Amino acid sequence: MKHFLTGTAAAALMAIASVASAAELKMSHVRPQDATIDVELRAFAGKVAEATGGDVTINIFPASALGDYTTVQERVSVGAIDMATQPAATAADRRMQISSFPYLANSWADARAIYGPDGPVRDVIAGLYAEQDITMLAAYPVYFGGISLNTDPVNPGDPSQSNGIKVRVPGIKSFQLTGEALGYIPSPIPFSEAFTAIQTGVVDGVIGSGAEGYYASFRDVTKAYIPANTHFEVWYMIISNGSLAELDAEDQEALKAAAADFEAQRWTVAEADQGKWEQRLADELGTNVVQLTDDQLAAMAAKVRETVWPIVLEDVGAEWGQGILDQIGK
Repeated sequence: MKHFLTGTAAAALMAIASVASAAELKMSHVRPQDATIDVELRAFAGKVAEATGGDVTINIFPASALGDYTTVQERVSVGAIDMATQPAATAADRRMQISSFPYLANSWADARAIYGPDGPVRDVIAGLYAEQDITMLAAYPVYFGGISLNTDPVNPGDPSQSNGIKVRVPGIKSFQLTGEALGYIPSPIPFSEAFTAIQTGVVDGVIGSGAEGYYASFRDVTKAYIPANTHFEVWYMIISNGSLAELDAEDQEALKAAAADFEAQRWTVAEADQGKWEQRLADELGTNVVQLTDDQLAAMAAKVRETVWPIVLEDVGAEWGQGILDQIGK
């Protein structure tokens, strides 16, 4: 009997140790279930589970089910939510506007040099997250942004005059100023309220997303799409420092390696993915995808850089921001 009890106790201790080493992490993202990012994150979660021998389980919560991305970032910072893959929220630190700086990248190759591994913006954003007790695991390139309208475009390639169209923009100064510079009337509205605002005519369009985002979340109110390359949209996979610290060293390394693979794979498909979603807007929804010339795109970029950049630089700290632009060669 003594040996039986000893064996039972040992088995119990092993079971307790196994439970203690297992971790269930909650991951938030902003797109609906079955959207591209949702599918890719579920595949990522599967690879993490496999790499950790089942020690780490990542549960995916799509469609901002855990809160608006600004709120989620705050909750990741304090450990109330474990992980997220989403845009950088500027409410906690205005310097995070550098991530969505308008017309910063001119091409996909340019974007990778700026936002990819060892890119200056990527490194700076990782540092800003660190100040909020958050570890950035990966960057996730999404697309070059454009303009969705539920009305007919008015001089879409001419930023020299107002077109009188009111559009929803994120509550980020760079987007508001970019909207104005391109001739629109910007109205800051939370993402969660944007669809209803268009549907009810409060605004007639959106600036702040791209073809995939408009297809996923605004397909019923997108009559025209203008691929204006307003900004390069990149999201970040982040984890609370507290949640990361609860994993043992081996599982931490497995998680980081899976995140690096996740990012590397995304860079190989993101450009083609953007074209695919623009085509789907046109083919499936009958959206008028406006074709802009290189000269029109150059004029839009020139006006934004001339009128918007100085103001946003002051907002983030002129010397700090210019230092990053200098690294990029802007």
